[in-house]
Amino acid sequence: MSTPAPIAPPTGDARDPNSKSAAKKEAKRLEKEAKLAAKQAKQSTAAPAAEKKVKATKEKKEEEPVFVNTTPPGEKKDVSGPMPAGYNPIAVEAAWYDWWEAQGFFKPQYGPDGKPKPEGTFVIPSPPPNVTGSLHIGHALTTAIQDTLMRWNRMLGKTAIFIPGFDHAGISTQSVVEKRLFKTKNLTRHDLGREKFVETVFEWKNEYQARIKTQLKRLGGSYDWSREAFTMDEPRYKAVMENFCKLHEDGILYRANRLVNWCVRLNTTLSNLEVDKMSLTGITMLNVPGYDAKERFEFGAITSFNYLIEGSDEKVTVATTRPETMLGDTAIAVHPDDDRWRHLHGKFAVHPFIPGRRLPVVTDAEGVKMEFGTGAVKITPAHDPDDYKIAMRHNLEFINLLNDDGTYNDNAGPQFAGKKRFHIRTEIVQALKDKGLYVETKPNAMELPICSKSGDVIEPVMKPQWWVNCQPLAEKAIERTKKGELSIAPKQSEAEWYRWLESIQDWCISRQLWWGHRCPAYFVNIEGQDQDKDDGANWVVGRTIEEATERGAKIAKGAKFTLEQDEDVLDTWFSSALWPFSITGWPDKTEDFQNFYPSSLLETGWDILFFWVARMVMLGLYFTDKMPFSEVYCHAMIRDAHGRKMSKSLGNVIDPIDVIEGALLETLHAQLLQGNLDAKEIEKATKGQKADFPNGIPQCGTDALRFALCAYSAGGRDINLEILRVEGYRKFCNKIFNATKFAMLKLDDQFVPALTAKPSGKESLVEKWIFHKLNIAASELNKHLTERSFMNATISAHNFWLYELCDVYIEAMKPMVDESATPETKLSAQQTLYTCLDYGLRLLHPFMPFVTEELWQRLPRRPNDSTPSIMVSSYPVNDPDFSFPEADTQFDLVFNVLKAGRSLAASYNLQKDIQLFFHVQDPAEASLIESQVPTIVALSKGCKSAKVVQDVKEVPEGCGSSVVTHSLTAYILVRGLVDLDAEMAKCDKKLDLAKLSLGKIDKEESKPNYLEAVPEGKRLANGEKRKTLEAEIATLEATKEMFSKLK
Repeated sequence: MSTPAPIAPPTGDARDPNSKSAAKKEAKRLEKEAKLAAKQAKQSTAAPAAEKKVKATKEKKEEEPVFVNTTPPGEKKDVSGPMPAGYNPIAVEAAWYDWWEAQGFFKPQYGPDGKPKPEGTFVIPSPPPNVTGSLHIGHALTTAIQDTLMRWNRMLGKTAIFIPGFDHAGISTQSVVEKRLFKTKNLTRHDLGREKFVETVFEWKNEYQARIKTQLKRLGGSYDWSREAFTMDEPRYKAVMENFCKLHEDGILYRANRLVNWCVRLNTTLSNLEVDKMSLTGITMLNVPGYDAKERFEFGAITSFNYLIEGSDEKVTVATTRPETMLGDTAIAVHPDDDRWRHLHGKFAVHPFIPGRRLPVVTDAEGVKMEFGTGAVKITPAHDPDDYKIAMRHNLEFINLLNDDGTYNDNAGPQFAGKKRFHIRTEIVQALKDKGLYVETKPNAMELPICSKSGDVIEPVMKPQWWVNCQPLAEKAIERTKKGELSIAPKQSEAEWYRWLESIQDWCISRQLWWGHRCPAYFVNIEGQDQDKDDGANWVVGRTIEEATERGAKIAKGAKFTLEQDEDVLDTWFSSALWPFSITGWPDKTEDFQNFYPSSLLETGWDILFFWVARMVMLGLYFTDKMPFSEVYCHAMIRDAHGRKMSKSLGNVIDPIDVIEGALLETLHAQLLQGNLDAKEIEKATKGQKADFPNGIPQCGTDALRFALCAYSAGGRDINLEILRVEGYRKFCNKIFNATKFAMLKLDDQFVPALTAKPSGKESLVEKWIFHKLNIAASELNKHLTERSFMNATISAHNFWLYELCDVYIEAMKPMVDESATPETKLSAQQTLYTCLDYGLRLLHPFMPFVTEELWQRLPRRPNDSTPSIMVSSYPVNDPDFSFPEADTQFDLVFNVLKAGRSLAASYNLQKDIQLFFHVQDPAEASLIESQVPTIVALSKGCKSAKVVQDVKEVPEGCGSSVVTHSLTAYILVRGLVDLDAEMAKCDKKLDLAKLSLGKIDKEESKPNYLEAVPEGKRLANGEKRKTLEAEIATLEATKEMFSKLK
């Protein structure tokens, strides 16, 4: 690999197209273009039927033949032939990835000593996608950002490694496989049994892992596939076992019978992070998963009813948002200072439906608020977190009502046992009414806990589970983050980071699933002894069955025993929390662990900052005493063009392959049938697709998609993705392709690149100018990528290629390489063009790997340069030799003169035989403009001639004019070509505006304290503006007089 190619820093760019304000304007411009394109597309689909018939009669344009990739896998594509007629992303992107991989370019490159290179290492542990299905556009964003950084750092000469992997995603994968199993074979997992079901899930995993891998390759991710990992493969299994056992041995992980979040639909516990909150403002009727679709149940209500006090007619009114849970009540709590209930302290209430159950009236100052309701609170310890705490303080009975399937057990009494929880809700209210105990139901604003996976209503329930005490881990994470060992961007995510860690709760890691890492915990069943399975003292853990047996023997103390492994599996995040170090071989001290841990950067979505990132930091510090990465970059959440979250049922989930290859509307509809959506959801999604993609999704290619996603990444929390903007960047790829194709024609067969890219210093003004702009682009790109400002980086690259290289230099060099040019002039222009193409493609490569490789391979190589691929070439960086600030300033003046001429031609609607005159009062400026007349003519469409004069009398009569500076005016010959009265009226309007602006300056300068109050820079600017306005007024008056004489 060659060393980094120096390019100079940005200095003195007067127009500064890469400034912050310019970047925002550019982004807004692109958004506007996308919206306009969308509007035009809709208009085209809504065209009258008659018009369609007319169009149908037109002769169809001959379609290009479908591209067929004939390059054998792993071999280099042959690009020695002529360039194709047009840009075809499918053809351009074919074969390169397989060749890169076969050549080992994705593997880390070491120094001569076999160690990481002195330039440093750059490591990204790729967030492992779930094997639940194919990737969506959010994964494409992740790949685009990560691979851009990876390719950039690799080109900077670092030992760079991008480690891929896949997550088993316990709950999600088991759920999707169970649904598919039932939909296709009418079977449940219990019909198959645990072993056979796990085999079935592995078959699913293998199929979808292969599909995802193909997608990642199509997206151009330069992953080192030789290090591919899966969260349930053997090395990761070893890491998970070590994680569980070591935490248990250190007292961090423990077993306890506590309240958990139970999802009936999925039949498993969930962590708090996997529970969403649905805000209800009042009574709301909702359907619940697992019930008939027509059934609705009441939420957002508070129901009051009475308990009778034992041995009297006295009643105590209590209230609840979950009436069915009263079957598990074991007490009534009041505040000790509440005089209304002081006489009931120590007495009992009678349960109306459970014979013999007495509810003690207890006093609790911490959990009861006297001002809320009646001041009396029903206590259901086994089904409410607050009641649980009160019960623990008063040693109350815990009565569990819920079976795992959502029905109530025998503790609910014979009237309700075996019935579903929300059917009981309705029946309980009626039963209370029948007994005369019902008081009222009122609206009650509340937050309803909802399973983020299934949409089911979460039920708090008591279960013996394995827990991680997170507080000491979080304290260490906070301490080390505050020491500066970890940066989190954007800043708003950092504030949330501290807030969450400071209020962290213990983590329940048990899951009642079959798919996942089974807990390496064993109940020691001692023969002849009655043991409590809820008691952690009767359990042992072991990395192997031998280790567990040895530990079980110590508990049994010589008695016969058997080991019963816990049926539960571990939370998926418990394994993925080890990702940055488990993928390098931990707990073994491997060479990869020594070289590539900690990682350089973790790039992920802000929505899993706590699910995943915080847990990686906590466990990384605990096991390795090192931050697992020094930087966290949180990308935005991709939404559709309307700002809606992407959802399969809305039909707005986008497969990146559909954007790359294009997809007909019918194809998008057909894809809906492959998932687990029901008929109504498919109907809704179909309508959504028809509204959003009436013409299907256009073919954009990988390069355009990656560039667009980076261009969208401006540091916000959301991206409203407009596909037509992605298509706009396909046109940018087309521009690069055609510009290179045209430029290659200027590099004839005899052309040989110079030994070095360094300018000789003898280049023409426009050559020095383009070198300076190349300089600025390189420096800006390195700066923006260092700062993770991806939008600004794309703007810098886009501006250089489009507005500087294509629009200016390639056009300006035409007369420098025609037959009239000297050999020296021609060769210099060719060398400059070659360097701009070479370095310009390198600048773009991290964003657009395929088209840049395709075009770079067509360029000739410099003598002694054997670099095999653009991806292992050097990235352009600072070099003062490329900096020409004086040339930049001079060409700015030339460019302003050029723009004035173009503007005049446009204002008079002249498109050919244009004759320009430039009255230049300053001799040095006159000489400069005179030397650039060929460039001005070349860059002015329809320009016949351009002449520089120092005496205004040499400007012929019948010219329109425009002031460039106070000493330079542009003229265009319009005699006999325009309406003189109309032009005189235009002069009057311009005069009025110029005099108004001059009057404002007069007013400002006439203020008494002008010299003292106004900064010198502002005063100088006003002086220059005054000179220009005075010159403009004089010129306009002269022009008006001239037009008047011509009448």
